[in-house]
Formats: sequence, structure tokens, C-alpha cells
Amino acid sequence: MEQYDQGTAFFDEMFTPHGQVRPHYEGVLSYFRRLGTTEFQRRQALMDLAFRNQGITFTVYGDSAGVERTFPFDPVPRIIPASEWAALEAGLTQRVQALNAFLRDIYSDAQILKDGVIPAELVYTSSNFRREVHGLQVPLGIYTHVVGSDLIRDEQGRYLVLEDNLRSPSGVSYLLANRQAMTRIFPGMFERQGVRTVHHYTTALQRVLSSLSPRAPEATVVVLTPGMYNSAYFEHAYLAQQMGVELVEGRDLFVDSGRVWMRTTSGRTQVDVIYRRIDDDFLDPLTFRRDSALGVPGLVEVYRQGRVAIANAIGAGVADDKAVYAYVPRMIEYYLGERPLLDNVPTFLGWNPDHLAHILENAAELVIKAVGEAGGYGMLIGPAATTAETEEFLNNVRENPRNYIAQPVIGLSRHPTFYPDAARFEPAHVDLRPYILVGQEVTIVPGGLTRVALRRGSLVVNSSQGAAARTPGS
Repeated sequence: MEQYDQGTAFFDEMFTPHGQVRPHYEGVLSYFRRLGTTEFQRRQALMDLAFRNQGITFTVYGDSAGVERTFPFDPVPRIIPASEWAALEAGLTQRVQALNAFLRDIYSDAQILKDGVIPAELVYTSSNFRREVHGLQVPLGIYTHVVGSDLIRDEQGRYLVLEDNLRSPSGVSYLLANRQAMTRIFPGMFERQGVRTVHHYTTALQRVLSSLSPRAPEATVVVLTPGMYNSAYFEHAYLAQQMGVELVEGRDLFVDSGRVWMRTTSGRTQVDVIYRRIDDDFLDPLTFRRDSALGVPGLVEVYRQGRVAIANAIGAGVADDKAVYAYVPRMIEYYLGERPLLDNVPTFLGWNPDHLAHILENAAELVIKAVGEAGGYGMLIGPAATTAETEEFLNNVRENPRNYIAQPVIGLSRHPTFYPDAARFEPAHVDLRPYILVGQEVTIVPGGLTRVALRRGSLVVNSSQGAAARTPGS
């Protein structure tokens, strides 16, 4: 770390602007200095080998170099002090409570829309609003059982919510696998650090899922995957194995006599709860996309009758529409009567004529995003785009302004990252995705998953865009 230069333009997680190590990183820095660069590289190679042998992979669609690859992992841990984490926990708990209140409302009386707090047009034109489940009473009144909200820190070190992922947030398996590998290969790093455990996550997840059925705790829970070619298939299999439940595809389930059943070698078994990792559109070809071969015909009707629970609930995706995201602070004030503890990034909405004019005039200084995309796709980073790229993207914005938002470029905080090509530590931009379980109480895994932009200077931290992951401790 002796040659590490954190600079002054961005907030550095480990060092102050004057180059002094932050107090909560002193133990980690001392440990790395004792190891030395050669030993650090040797242990990093051991981690890569362990991940490859365990099949810890993800899939990149459209990559000519190949589809499946070992998940890249940065072994330099991010440390979050307990006081910071307590503030994040409070803010995230407040946020998921308001989001669930919003979903319960818009799928029943829609009072928030009648009161004009959120434009009704914005909600009803969302591609993730599902009229098919309007009026349905979901178990415990909860729509978002698993949430992954993305947080960033700006140039002043202030935490901001970048977006909410409420449909099928992924990545928690990498958090768990990373921590397990770190404690085995870098055991001295955790000595006397007071790092909280994360391995209770799958037990807590299984408990939340079981609680959605009247037959809890004997409820039969399954994880529904699109199959082995899905980008997060490793995670689907990992979570099912860790919870001790079956991993199934749509063809493994069927509807009969108003129930959902699973085919097994010993006959059929009734299914009570489905943790689905399939988008709404593909869940039931009788209700949504007729060409879907991934779902279960008749599933939605059983769901409407309350004879099977689905996590996350059908229709929850309307609340992670990036245009609806802009109104979450108003939801918190409306439903909870509280001021938001975590701020959003300032957001301009394409459907608003004044905002649209600002987007078109200032595209070179903004990040413009499609409201329903994820993984770094459907996005233009104005300062990094060519004139031709910008104009082509803005043509799409003009054609469908409802589908786009824009935000100012935020200088994401940076963290020391080891670059093998230079054999030294350099600063890289990072974000943070905590994982939140919502059942009869809210459970948040300490630390979450930090994603690292491995391309030098890049602000894009999605794994599908060339990023790595590290496990934060709190």
C-alpha cells in the first residue's frame, strides 16, 4: 500500500484526503503489510482456484469470448464501522416498509394516487404494473421479501440510494461464498476485528419463506430457476442447497385440483411457497407470455386463491421502476410520517416535459438510464460517450420519454484494489448492495456485497460490465 495514491477528487474508503489510514482499517492495513505483495498474490491465486473448483460462476450474455466465467473477486475487504452500519440499517428498514405500503396500496385502493402524491399515469404505464393481481391479498401483506438496494457514496462520503431491486435481486450467494473463502485463505485478517457473521442469511431466508404459508414451519418451499443457462444459476442452486429445499424448473411443477405440485421420484408433493427467480412475464403462460416455457400453466390462478405463496410477489417490480424510484422519499413521508433517513440521487424524469428538456440539453453531463433495465445495460454515461453515441441514445429518449430517467454523474467512492497487471494497489470505484429480508420483521445481512469497477476509471460496477466483488464487514 506504500505507493497507493487515493487522490483528492473522490472519497476514499480506507484513507483520509491527507493519506492517513482511517481507524477502522488499521488492522487490515497492518495485516496486508505483514503478508507482503508476493504472499498476497499467492493467496489471491488460491481463491481464484477455489472459486473455479467450486463452480462459483456467472454468465455474461452476448460476450463473444464465452458465456460462463468464474466470478471475479477482490480480496481487499471493505470495512463499515458499526455506527455507519446502524444508520444504514435504519434507513433501509424505513425504505422497505414504505415500499411495501406503496405496493399494498396501489394493488388495492390506490389512495396515494388519489391524493396526487404520485402521478397515477406513472404507475399505470409501468411495464411492471400487473393488473392481473389487483385486489389480491398477499401473505402477511408483504410484497418484497428479498430486497437488494444499491447504495453509493458521493464525493463527500454521504450514502445515497441509487436504486431498489425488488423483483429478483441477485448476488447474495457471492457474498456468502466470498466470506467463507476469505476466512479460510486470509484467516488472520479477521482476528480482533469484531466482524459480524453473514452465514445466518440462508436460515433467515428459509424462515421468511416458510412464514408465508399457513403450514409453516412444515411448508414445502422450492426455488424456481429458469435453468442452468441463466446468469445467476449458481446462486439459485447455492441458495436451494443451503436452505435444504428443492431447486426446480417450471417443467418440474404442475397445477392440479387448485394446488401446485412438484414431481418427485416418490410421487407428487404439494408446494406451498415458490421463491421464484423468474420474471413475472414468464411465470404462467396462461396469464402472461403465452410463449413462455419457463413457467407453470395455471400458477397465477392458484396464487390468486391463496393456495401458494410467491416471493417476491407478482407485481412488486413496479416499485423498482427507476421513474417510480424518484418518489420513494414521498412514499416514506406519506405512509410513515417520517423524513427519509437515506436520500435518493437527484433524478430527472423523461415523462415530465420540463425534465425531458433538461435531459436533452445536458446529456453530456448526465447518466441516462432506461427505467426497466439492470446490470448496466440501457444506460448512457454522458461524459464518456461520443457525440454519435449520445445522439443515437437521445433518439430513443425522444421516441419513448417515459422509459428514461437521468441523474447527475456522481463520483462514486473508491477503495484500494489489487491490479495483477501492475502488481500494486490502485483506487477503484465501488458501490454497496445490502440484502434485506422482509417477513414479520426486517433482517439485514451485515455489510452486504461491494462491487468493484475493475476497469480503471470506470463508474460501472455491475459484474456483467467487468466488475468484481468484495465482501464488506461491519
